[in-house]
Amino acid sequence: MVEPVKFLLVDDVPENLHALQAVLRQDGLELHTAASGPEALELLLVHEFALALIDVQMPGMNGFELAELMRGASRTRRVPIILLTAGTDEQRLFKGYEAGAVDYLVKPFNPHILRRKTEVFLQLDQQRRELQRQRDEIEASERRFRRSLDLAPAPMLLCDETGRVLTANAEWLGQAALGREDVPNLAAWARLACPDAAAPVLERLGTVLSGEAERVRVETELHPRGAPPRTWNLVAGAVGTSADGRRLVLCVAHDITERAEAERTRRLLVGELNHRVKNTLATVMAIGQQTLRQSRDPDRFAQSFSGRLLALSQAHSLLSAETWQGAELRDILREQLALGAVEEARVEAEGPPVRLEPQTALHAALILHELFTNAVKYGALSVPAGRVALRWEAAGDHVVLRWAEGGGPPVQPPAHRGFGSALIERTARAGGGDARVRFEPDGVRWEVSLPIAAGAASVRPLRPRPAPPPERPPAVTGNLGGMCFLLVEDEPLVAMEVTAALQEAGGTIAASASTHEEALRLASLPHGFDAALLDANLRGRPVGEVAAALRLRGVPFIFVSGYGPESLPAGFETVPLLAKPFTTAQLLEAAGRLALRVERVA
Repeated sequence: MVEPVKFLLVDDVPENLHALQAVLRQDGLELHTAASGPEALELLLVHEFALALIDVQMPGMNGFELAELMRGASRTRRVPIILLTAGTDEQRLFKGYEAGAVDYLVKPFNPHILRRKTEVFLQLDQQRRELQRQRDEIEASERRFRRSLDLAPAPMLLCDETGRVLTANAEWLGQAALGREDVPNLAAWARLACPDAAAPVLERLGTVLSGEAERVRVETELHPRGAPPRTWNLVAGAVGTSADGRRLVLCVAHDITERAEAERTRRLLVGELNHRVKNTLATVMAIGQQTLRQSRDPDRFAQSFSGRLLALSQAHSLLSAETWQGAELRDILREQLALGAVEEARVEAEGPPVRLEPQTALHAALILHELFTNAVKYGALSVPAGRVALRWEAAGDHVVLRWAEGGGPPVQPPAHRGFGSALIERTARAGGGDARVRFEPDGVRWEVSLPIAAGAASVRPLRPRPAPPPERPPAVTGNLGGMCFLLVEDEPLVAMEVTAALQEAGGTIAASASTHEEALRLASLPHGFDAALLDANLRGRPVGEVAAALRLRGVPFIFVSGYGPESLPAGFETVPLLAKPFTTAQLLEAAGRLALRVERVA
């Protein structure tokens, strides 16, 4: 029910009050009368009046005095006053205005003029009430909204167009580990919650505060006090205006830490997959080129190459079944025997459970393949009575394999070392292991050690650097003219192929390393090589420190990697990259450009 508008009529003459009531009476208007000033004051304490019509000439307290009292009290100060008087002299009028009256009505008053003047105050009061009703509804809506915001399960914050925080719910404060006193405004919150990105976050939110945009989204890292960083997807949008006309902006955050971490993991896995595929392709290419060098005819090449690829493929399948977490040595042996080139009954295998990391498992597969291949071609397994005994045992952080052949043809040390023996030795030493062979009269003996965990270095000793021919400067054509290189590569076959290609082009490998520690040691030496070929990732570890050591010495180098340019160490994005797999021509082209850089520096 709408409360009526109230007028106060004050006159000591009853007839005058009756006349006023008769003229003003209408729906929606409630008239209250008083015959004196004190009686009017009592009514003013009880009711809210939209207008007071007061007679000037009253005994005891006249109209001027009543008006002055009303203007002196906070409760009645804003009530409009129209004075009723029989006199019209200027002094009397001035005194009335001075007392706080807004208008005069002269007796006897014209009913039409009376209604017209009072209707203005009736409408003003109705408009005031409507505005107050709207303001009350807005304030009530704000209160309901703030209560809903406080109870919301998602982090929420409400602020005005100046960035002043009106309310922030418990989720918003809790996830940022802040108190309400810490976030008087958005700028203070941003400095505490996301210090590394405060400026761009505030810039984006500012477009909504200013009205330039209705809605923005920004992803940022949140740094709670004493807790790991979180990732927030923050959405800010205008939601209306406050009761006093200010623009209101609601910020809603969603914790996407797990999703962001999953995306980072996905990118990492894709990069790792890309790296492994390219490394595998580079290994296959090296196997092909090395096998071709050692083969006398196409049939022999096809047989050797296919066997090595099949051994590598079996190891890949085994690792894939284990999601590339590693593989058991016994399973690797079983996969090699399953290829069918050797009768299992002629192989005695014994040893404890030993788990190898992925790269070492691939190396073990290639080593076992070469051991069986040599035994079938030249050793004990080349005759029906021959046998092989393979035993292994764990020794600290390595596993030692002992291969013994018996019952085969007479054994004599070979005149030159073949590719298979070189592959076994180089592969074992690449991970920090070793391989030694003895040619006993009754059979070949191998002792191979492989790391159970990540291994150490495989480093060739530094040799004196040969002086380059003075009249044969290095060129991009592939003639390296005595250039000495540091080779850092953890894939032994790739290292062997690079070594062979550079040596055939007139270069020299002064030193090689397959681990981060050994590469850093060699890169820090004051002499020994002219340039370096640097694998950008050694067993999962970036080589930024190695690259920095080479740069400090002024040694030109290139990266060699299966990863893309985005995975190069920070600060070395301009260093040339030779992507795996690569051809011999591409390798020599890159090495030749290094040679030209060395020549320019000299």
